[in-house]
Amino acid sequence: MIRHVNVKVFPVWPRGAGNGDAESALAAAAVVFHRWIRDSVCEELLIDVADYRHVPSGPGVVLVGHEANYSLDNGGNRLGFLYNRKAAIEAGAEENVAQALRAALAACRRLEAEPEFAGRLGFGPAHELEIGVNDRALAPNTDEAFASLRPAIERALAGTYGGVEFGLERLGGARERLRIAVRARGGR
Repeated sequence: MIRHVNVKVFPVWPRGAGNGDAESALAAAAVVFHRWIRDSVCEELLIDVADYRHVPSGPGVVLVGHEANYSLDNGGNRLGFLYNRKAAIEAGAEENVAQALRAALAACRRLEAEPEFAGRLGFGPAHELEIGVNDRALAPNTDEAFASLRPAIERALAGTYGGVEFGLERLGGARERLRIAVRARGGR
């Protein structure tokens, strides 16, 4: 059983924009995330906003919640929206991945609807994302662990995206947490 699933959705930038606009997007995220706390827009209990914009290639702006964190993350110097499930869900791998996908994509839709992001940053349809497991004991970053989780991830993606086909690729080495690149076939 896997728990603590992360999903990072990479944006679709308007023509002429790109990751160079990350700083202005991160500044806007701080404002928006404070509003999300005030308006209780997520299912999870939201607690605080942590601003890590000063950290190069770092966590960006984090909306800290009790069950999960949401962030506009600049890890790897690549901006994306990151959902990080902290509280365990007593379910199988497929449901844990599906829950994280649903939560991440719902938050992405909510973020791109905010006035600060309208026309500047979009996430859908998500052609590229990463799925990670924040538990090296349950899911080491090995070919064997990836192979055992692959069917559950594929079913969760099929349930979320319908007929869209995705390619999966394990990222990083054995000393890193398990991360899987997910790219729509025929997508960007």
